[in-house]
Amino acid sequence: MQEPSYQEKIWQVVAMIPEGKVATYGQVAELAGLPRMARAVGRTLSQLPKDTQLPWFRVINAQGKISFPSDSSAYLRQRERLEQEGISLINGKIRLKDYQWNP
Repeated sequence: MQEPSYQEKIWQVVAMIPEGKVATYGQVAELAGLPRMARAVGRTLSQLPKDTQLPWFRVINAQGKISFPSDSSAYLRQRERLEQEGISLINGKIRLKDYQWNP
C-alpha cells in the first residue's frame, strides 16, 4: 500500500482537531510526522476548495493569531468560525493555554 502524501497526512491531522480547540501550523506539521514543515501546512490549507468540510479555520500561528491580514475577508471568515465554536480572541489573539488542542 502506498504511503499517504504529505498533504493527506496534514488533512488527517486537521480533521482530528476537535470543535472549540485550535492547533498551530507547527503542531499540525509535527503531528503529521513532518517536523519543521509549518509552511507546508499553510500552503496545503490555502489550496483547499472553498466548500471543504475540513476545519482549516482551527489552525493558527504560533503566536495564537490568525495569519491572514486583519482587514481581509479571509481573516473575518476565520474569526467568525472560531467565535461560533466559543473560541474568543482578545486583542487579536487566542489564548493557546485555554484553547490549544493537546491530543
